[in-house]
Amino acid sequence: MFNGLSTTYSLVNVVAEQLKMLLAAGIDTKVLVSQDCPDSERRGVFADPRLEWVKITNRLNGNVIEWHDYSQPGGDVHETFFAEADAIAEDLTRALADADVCLMHDIHYQGWHLVHNVAVRKAQQALPGVRFLAFTHSAPAVRPPEAGYPFSCRYTPMPNTLYIYPTASGIPALARQYGVPEGRCRVVANSLDLFADAGDAVKALQARTDLTAPEVLIVYPGRFTTGKRFEKVAALAGCIRKKTEKDVKVIFCDFPCMDTDPERYKLTVRASGLLCGLQDGDMLFTSECGYPNGFPRSGVLELFGLSNLFLCPSCSESFGLTVLEAASRGNFLVLNEAVPALEELGKKLGAYFMRWDARNFGFDTHETYRPSETAYLEEHALRLADRMREDAVLRAKTLTRRAFSPQWIWYNQLQPLLEE
Repeated sequence: MFNGLSTTYSLVNVVAEQLKMLLAAGIDTKVLVSQDCPDSERRGVFADPRLEWVKITNRLNGNVIEWHDYSQPGGDVHETFFAEADAIAEDLTRALADADVCLMHDIHYQGWHLVHNVAVRKAQQALPGVRFLAFTHSAPAVRPPEAGYPFSCRYTPMPNTLYIYPTASGIPALARQYGVPEGRCRVVANSLDLFADAGDAVKALQARTDLTAPEVLIVYPGRFTTGKRFEKVAALAGCIRKKTEKDVKVIFCDFPCMDTDPERYKLTVRASGLLCGLQDGDMLFTSECGYPNGFPRSGVLELFGLSNLFLCPSCSESFGLTVLEAASRGNFLVLNEAVPALEELGKKLGAYFMRWDARNFGFDTHETYRPSETAYLEEHALRLADRMREDAVLRAKTLTRRAFSPQWIWYNQLQPLLEE
């Protein structure tokens, strides 16, 4: 029952995310708002033409219905309360006649929505085929020993209704407020859309491949030359996937180099990854996603904000600016210790070191692995995976991207409720 759509009201953002999920799933959706919600504030998903926008009356006999805060469990309601509830119920019955499920946000909870609470209960009696999901977005209220009607509606369950809270810790209190078994309560967390304010390049990449799901997301930008050792990144990523059984994805933000045949080198890179444990869909070159001359630098920084592991097996670096960029966005750093600039920078940044062939000042170094390079990579794959798991900040970053993305919330929490 929004009467405004300012994004400073957190519930507006929660509802917006749920609307995006519903529309993305191809579900016919209508939004019921107060008659006085201004159309001029419809922006973003609220202005999506696929939505049916329905205004519920906020008038009685031509007069504006004033919402009163009835947060107390008793007292007296104003004189026209029940007539207002009847008028709203009539509109709700008409608006929900063709609905399968009705999602209510704070209607049963908020004291100033008591008139809507009563109205939807009246409407529900004429809508036996509609299932209701009642979301509560604040700390559940303490159930009073006694509460007279209509104040009791804030503490009384409605038939054919599940009660929803954003965290599991609040379910017992939610069940007590409405006097229902915990089995009639569910958890649907608030989601965080990390792509809402992303640039067009990153949004296009997300549309092509899911960047939220991988447990290990590696972004490696660089000139597409053999000196940058793209194949070593693919090989180590494959060993991580093989030894840890984690979902690993590598995004190569490659840009052309005159001395390299890109198609032939891509075959080498992909073969290295596949041989060590990656699947073909685990590797993506941005040059094949509409950016043949390089992915936008701002987009690379945004990708580093999503990724959690940065590998740099490059054989030569004068400084390593991409190391700083990856570090600034909270990535675990794995650098080639044999390159002086990477060793110097890595020691300052607390990087994890491995050794690959390198070009030093005036001479080259070559590594010998016993019993094999693959065994070396697999050993370090396990070690760095342990280090990443022990890093609380990195773990929080990864969990936020994976388990609180709109995609995860939809498939694991909200969609099952619609189909239940």
